[in-house]
Amino acid sequence: MTGEIEITRYTPDRSDEWNKLVAASTNGTFLHDRRFMEYHADRFEDHSLFFESDGKVVGLLPANRVDDSLRSHGGLTFGGLLVQPSTSAALVVQAFDGLRGYMVRSGLRTLHYKPVPHIFHGQPSEADIYALSNAGGRVTRMDLSSAIPLGRKLSFSSGRKYGAKKAAKAGLSVSESTDFAAFWQILSDVLGQRHDARPTHSVEEITRINTLFPEQIRLFGTFEGEQMRAGIVMFDFGRSVHAQYMASSQAGRDIGALDLVVQGLVNDIFADRDWFSFGISTTDEGRELNVGLSRQKEMFGARSLAIPQYHWDLG
Repeated sequence: MTGEIEITRYTPDRSDEWNKLVAASTNGTFLHDRRFMEYHADRFEDHSLFFESDGKVVGLLPANRVDDSLRSHGGLTFGGLLVQPSTSAALVVQAFDGLRGYMVRSGLRTLHYKPVPHIFHGQPSEADIYALSNAGGRVTRMDLSSAIPLGRKLSFSSGRKYGAKKAAKAGLSVSESTDFAAFWQILSDVLGQRHDARPTHSVEEITRINTLFPEQIRLFGTFEGEQMRAGIVMFDFGRSVHAQYMASSQAGRDIGALDLVVQGLVNDIFADRDWFSFGISTTDEGRELNVGLSRQKEMFGARSLAIPQYHWDLG
């Protein structure tokens, strides 16, 4: 029988310990490494937690506090309870029992929880969803993402095949690049002109975190000579990869440049991985599906993946 779960707040002097535990966890990614989390530390009141049983850390919760609410860290796309390979389902249930008591003692009334999607797990790790649901947590938001199972992928649509063939015939080629500034110009133009938006990260931020994680944050482009016509920033999570940013210049759109780089990543560069994620196609907190964006991803062979968020009100 294991002892009670002890929960303590993260402090900066434990950053190395935290990072080692994230690297060893079944469902953590480099996004949960303190070096990534802290590039925007000034925007959030960090309230990350260690969960220990019998003197051993069994889980981590990347989180921040807003008034009387504990939230999966607001600077991360997802970040539920990160568990070690030896952490049993029973221990996860205990962890949420312990979290209730910790929250009450800390004056926290609600938990906003964003679990790590299963395609980014090293091993199945969804006991947190079971435990939270059993404790009274309820789904309050549902986004729709898209991903390709690379070992059993569907074919590109005829239009996407034609685009890639057209780009290759025009002499374009796909290669890895470190010219984030060139890609950011393309990306910013597309987001500004088409969506009146801008990238989540500035070019300075993405360059800085690329320096910290050069093997995990990678830029691939389609080039016409020296000129980048389209590009994709990939987040490499190991068994899965995620297209964080995709964009093509007008000249690139005219000759299928984006089709060619996606084809190269899916069929060659990342062909040995399990999943290729394109991210969500929903807006208005999940209530509205961008049909055109979703369809574009489906034409590359991606299919739908539900991304829930949970709310736990302690009353």
